[in-house]
Amino acid sequence: MSDTRLRPIVLRTIPSGNMLKDSGDIDSVLCRIYAARGIRDVSDLDYALRGMLPVGSLSGIDQAVELIVAHADKRITIVGDFDADGATSTALVIRCLREFGIANVDYIVPNRFKFGYGLTPEIVRVAAQASPDLLITVDNGVSSIDGVREAHALGMKVIVTDHHLPGAELPDADAMVNPNLPDNKFESPNLAGVGVAFYLMAALGRELESRGQQGAAKVPAKYLDLVALGTVADVVRLDRNNRILVRQGIDRIRAGHAVPGIAALFRQAGRSVSRAVSIDLGFVVGPRLNAAGRLEDMAVGIECLLADDPSVAARFAAMLDEINKERKSIEAKMRQEAFAYVDAIDANRLPTCVCLYDKGWHQGVVGLIASRVRERCDRPVIAFAREDDGILKGSARSVPGVHVRDLLEAVSSAEPGLITRFGGHAMAAGLSLEERNFDRFSALANARLRELYPEADFSGAILTDGSLPAESMNLRFAKLLREAGPWGAGFPEPVFSGDFTIDDQRTVGESHLKLRVRPATGGNAVEAIAFGQAGPAYRGVVQLTYRLDVNEFRGIESPQLIVEQIVNISGAP
Repeated sequence: MSDTRLRPIVLRTIPSGNMLKDSGDIDSVLCRIYAARGIRDVSDLDYALRGMLPVGSLSGIDQAVELIVAHADKRITIVGDFDADGATSTALVIRCLREFGIANVDYIVPNRFKFGYGLTPEIVRVAAQASPDLLITVDNGVSSIDGVREAHALGMKVIVTDHHLPGAELPDADAMVNPNLPDNKFESPNLAGVGVAFYLMAALGRELESRGQQGAAKVPAKYLDLVALGTVADVVRLDRNNRILVRQGIDRIRAGHAVPGIAALFRQAGRSVSRAVSIDLGFVVGPRLNAAGRLEDMAVGIECLLADDPSVAARFAAMLDEINKERKSIEAKMRQEAFAYVDAIDANRLPTCVCLYDKGWHQGVVGLIASRVRERCDRPVIAFAREDDGILKGSARSVPGVHVRDLLEAVSSAEPGLITRFGGHAMAAGLSLEERNFDRFSALANARLRELYPEADFSGAILTDGSLPAESMNLRFAKLLREAGPWGAGFPEPVFSGDFTIDDQRTVGESHLKLRVRPATGGNAVEAIAFGQAGPAYRGVVQLTYRLDVNEFRGIESPQLIVEQIVNISGAP
């Protein structure tokens, strides 16, 4: 197969009775967009912090607060994770604790190449060298049964804060805060790790305020920029609670109140903090932060987020940018090899779950490769790289309708011991297995997927919000859409489709197609860009599937279509 296939276009449906009530002055097109995303009342679009789910409704949070207060004058170590969610969680907790006056706090993040993920017994023993009395995990720990046991054996208390789905057995932590625990009644299971950490710090701030520490309750909100970054970068579902957290964080960034590290990452990428949107966090800042954990040591990213001196933050941001360039180079080579593999397979013979492995692949980048191949073949993909001692580390990415963590659990249950370790979410998961078991795992994963999800849709259909009226194809509406989010997973940025005539086209860069088009029904011309789609010269009428964005060039703003797919309607390419 190749990436020249045409993906079907499917119109988003609006459930009966789901039209926005009391819409007031909201644009009619935007009302339709909101309704298709489940918005039924204008109050659902109120992103004031007062609308956040109550802090005390998250189970386990009171016990965790009591433990932290009891250890306020003792040594506390934060055990983080090596992605953007883990880095922002770590920085958030350390900044809050220090501002609360709990000064004897440090952190440790497992090096993925030496210790792997989570609170393992090995990383506990490393942490123990600093003689902490309390360990607090962020964005990990729900599956760390042996790690918690080791910490207790060494005389340390453990608070687990996590958002990953739990297994059949839970660690015997002294307190556990996770919205996905079986007995938790919290209404938003979609919190990122940094969201869980924020809730814990908010509860701690309120407790300290009640004990006479004036202003403590307001401290965590100062770091909502960290919460926004970690939430968007971890691609968790943006339900209303998460949209509140993200919107509040973006507002702080725009107002110039971001921590110096986030501001430095924006500047390093050539982006303006005053125009920040969620896509900047997910595709510009997040990848630079993630690169450190993928290739080297996430401590570089955490130190960037902890820096209070802008010049220090700028140095770390520059380091992260260089690491990210290296990541891009490694990814490009691996992506080419992975695409060559799937492109050699007839599209009708592709496995339902594509499992890829190359002994030369970098284990810190296989997650990105799984994502890219999934986009190419529209089905679950698991990419593996070799670890030491004949062990493969795999990263899985799925499609809507296939819960990839449940798939891994089904494989593990069918053949215990085949997978040595796994965990994750519906759309992304990680696992380890012995190299000699790769072929067996691949076969079993495909068999179990066919059994569990016989109706799975691998068409790669593009969901659209229909056609955009020609009178809305302007800068005013483009700006309106830009401010109508935050857009992200579960609350996707609007995508439109329609027929256009082409006034002009040219190739820019190595592979991008720059167009000037106008609606086939008549209207003003508008600029468009189709990234990575240079090649054929289109004539006549084409169907475009696109997003409407605001382009800024030399201080001048104009509407621009970001084209996802071009289909020739009349005239030959």
